[in-house]
Amino acid sequence: MQASNESAGYDVGAIMGGLYGDGIIACKGAFSAGWVAQLKEDIETLFAEARARPNGALERGPCRYYVEVHPERLRGFVELATHPWVVAVCRAVLGPDYKIVEVGFDIPFPGAMHQPWHRDFPSPPETLVGRRLNSLAFNLTTVDVTEEIGPFEIAPGTQWDDLAGGDLMFPDKSRYPRYESRAQRKLPQVGDISARSALTIHRGTANRSQQSRPVLVLGVDAPDGRNADKHDLQVTQAYWDALPAEVRDHLRCRIVPALEHIEQAHAIEGLKMGLTV
Repeated sequence: MQASNESAGYDVGAIMGGLYGDGIIACKGAFSAGWVAQLKEDIETLFAEARARPNGALERGPCRYYVEVHPERLRGFVELATHPWVVAVCRAVLGPDYKIVEVGFDIPFPGAMHQPWHRDFPSPPETLVGRRLNSLAFNLTTVDVTEEIGPFEIAPGTQWDDLAGGDLMFPDKSRYPRYESRAQRKLPQVGDISARSALTIHRGTANRSQQSRPVLVLGVDAPDGRNADKHDLQVTQAYWDALPAEVRDHLRCRIVPALEHIEQAHAIEGLKMGLTV
């Protein structure tokens, strides 16, 4: 079925224009404060568990961590996966057969430093040559973001940049003035959700506050996307059976008798040091 320009009240042209243009769009007030508070509780529980076992949490710089999680450990996963805006964005950009391939979260704690400018993985030929996006990352903050709490910073329009001749994820510092001239810091509030191309050059900034900034990450691929190779989504048979068809149809995962610990595999070596400026 082809996406409708008026599906769920969201305009496909505006969605595609934003993601093919700036590389990031957002929906304000998509979720209630109570729903987000529950999500924050789940993230804090899962982070404590991950830190207590080897390879449970990946360092993404000083005082900054990433954890991949099981969908069924998030009480609001079904509401997230079926939110009309999330569905409309996925269908508009990735087509009707999109697949959720990643569920996780990032947490920059007090003391987290600036990350180097980067993209989350090398540009695939579908984007670099075919000029088509075949993956998206959704981000949902669990706290009101301020300048002091280490906001996400992005250089709009750089998802199309060709980094050939150097590192395919971490641009040479000679390119930094271009990114800094375009840079936008995002200050989402509780309940907001964004969608972006993870190829758009971006970085986390220094957290100079006294609180952490947990943010949920939902990774979605088009049928020819290959990001599932970096992740290990699992659900139990009972959870799978209870999921509505509209979620099962778009979830790429293993069905297991019991949930297994996830060995975090999406390491990004270039993020481990952080920058002082």
